[in-house]
Amino acid sequence: MAKKKAELLEEAKALNLDVTEKNTITEINSAINNASSQNDYPEATTESSDKEVATAKAGKRSAKALREKEELAEKEARKASAEDADSKPKQPQNPTRTRLERRSKKYREAAEKIDKTKLYSLNEAIDLAISTSPVTFDATVELHARLNVDPKQADQNIRDSVVLPAGTGKSLRVAVFADDTEAAKAKKAGADIAESDSFLDKLAKNELNFDVLIATPEMMPKLGKYAKVLGPKGLMPNPKSGTVTKDPVKAVEDARKGKTEYRVDETGIVHLSVGKVSFGKAKLQSNLLEALKSIKSNKPSSIKGAFVKSLYLTTSMGPSIQLQASELA
Repeated sequence: MAKKKAELLEEAKALNLDVTEKNTITEINSAINNASSQNDYPEATTESSDKEVATAKAGKRSAKALREKEELAEKEARKASAEDADSKPKQPQNPTRTRLERRSKKYREAAEKIDKTKLYSLNEAIDLAISTSPVTFDATVELHARLNVDPKQADQNIRDSVVLPAGTGKSLRVAVFADDTEAAKAKKAGADIAESDSFLDKLAKNELNFDVLIATPEMMPKLGKYAKVLGPKGLMPNPKSGTVTKDPVKAVEDARKGKTEYRVDETGIVHLSVGKVSFGKAKLQSNLLEALKSIKSNKPSSIKGAFVKSLYLTTSMGPSIQLQASELA
């Protein structure tokens, strides 16, 4: 058997075939037969004969080895192409603009009048807020107070309402849900809507033509069915905001005078509208002092040390002005 394999190897060597001792007798015979058939039929295509000779069952000429070689060549070609792309000069990129640079021209001009490193007194802040309002409409003046509270704690979840002496500058539509007697009194006091059970029909039709809803304690159980409609819009009456009361007449009068509700958000900040730019300095000052007084009165007993972290005054779409913390100390 060994002699026969040796003879086959000598014959294969004479034909310049790429076979070794590692190949089996069957593989050597197949290679010799393929070479012989090429000599018998020289008209066969060169591509076909080359493929048959080049492909073996094992070794460097096997189909798997040839496929891996081709994949490696393609990978090196892609790598060379990527290196060529990296060597090309990159297009210049514009640096990222600051938040202020992305603002409008009017806003930037207004912001230049405010020193961000300075803490302004209340009088100075009001003057700046009026002069730096960048919009053409009558902007709302807003107070933003970051408090040293944790809203997740029940006693620190601050919520209250305050009657601003000069009003809010907004025309509110007031609705009252009470019995017939109280509804009639509320209507005379200036309520836009004052009804008894017929008011529920409007809620059922999703007719919410009001901005404030006042209800008496006796009527509150009937509103429970519509909590999912009123709650998300901030219209559900609440005792803390003074919209659940036994005296709806007084609640209507307060709403007409400029009563506004505020509460701390999840980050510990109170956002409160205190009037319009058109109010002028005197009215804005009286509203701000009343708002600050109300916030101060709600300081939880569990808070030790400073109650306020920072205090800002701003207008609609205008730059903010930081106030001295002593204004709320």
